[in-house]
Amino acid sequence: MIKFYYHPSPNPAKVALFLEEAGLAYELIPVDTRKGEQHDPAFLKINPNAKTPALVDGDTVVFDSNAILLYLAEKSGKFLPADNLKARGEMYSWLMLVATGIGPYSGQAVHFKHFAPDPKDYAVTRYTFEAWRHWTIINDRLANMPHMLGNEYTLVDMAVWGWARAIPFILGDEAWGKLPNVKRLLDEINARPAAQRAEALKTQHSYKTEMDADARKAMFPQIIQ
Repeated sequence: MIKFYYHPSPNPAKVALFLEEAGLAYELIPVDTRKGEQHDPAFLKINPNAKTPALVDGDTVVFDSNAILLYLAEKSGKFLPADNLKARGEMYSWLMLVATGIGPYSGQAVHFKHFAPDPKDYAVTRYTFEAWRHWTIINDRLANMPHMLGNEYTLVDMAVWGWARAIPFILGDEAWGKLPNVKRLLDEINARPAAQRAEALKTQHSYKTEMDADARKAMFPQIIQ
């Protein structure tokens, strides 16, 4: 059975959604990042980058959420576009935009807005600008089609969903007024039973929510306490 190392944050969420949509059997293994469990030697053997999610499938180990999505799609044969170079090129391009644009810049915008010490004005401006720029690209794409790759619901939509859930925390409550097409996709996916099961996973374990000194040390060791 697949072992799924999980924390209730955007990147693990999109993997949870795929597992639920595909009906793949898995064992959920919680990793509490605010307690520093991502730095445990046993977990580092699975993911040397000390991030969630990670996946162990027999002798196969996969880390990075986008790599996991591709692996699961190939394993299951589900939620992939047509098997031709044109369709696959489009899939790789949009999935990597989420991987290298949406995730990192949204994540850094959150970090500098909500957690970094002062002074941080330049960093907030930089990462908020880039987060808006990347989300606007996604919004414009969805203005012309129901899903990221056209008519079919795919792993790219799941990748977008993982982060779209956090847009008010990333960009503010007013962001939905400027990203109506992203909101439409988010609402459509949220209505799916698999998404509701994926969201419910966070209730199966108690995760630390306080951002106290120990949590900051675990998550942001570069910050002098």
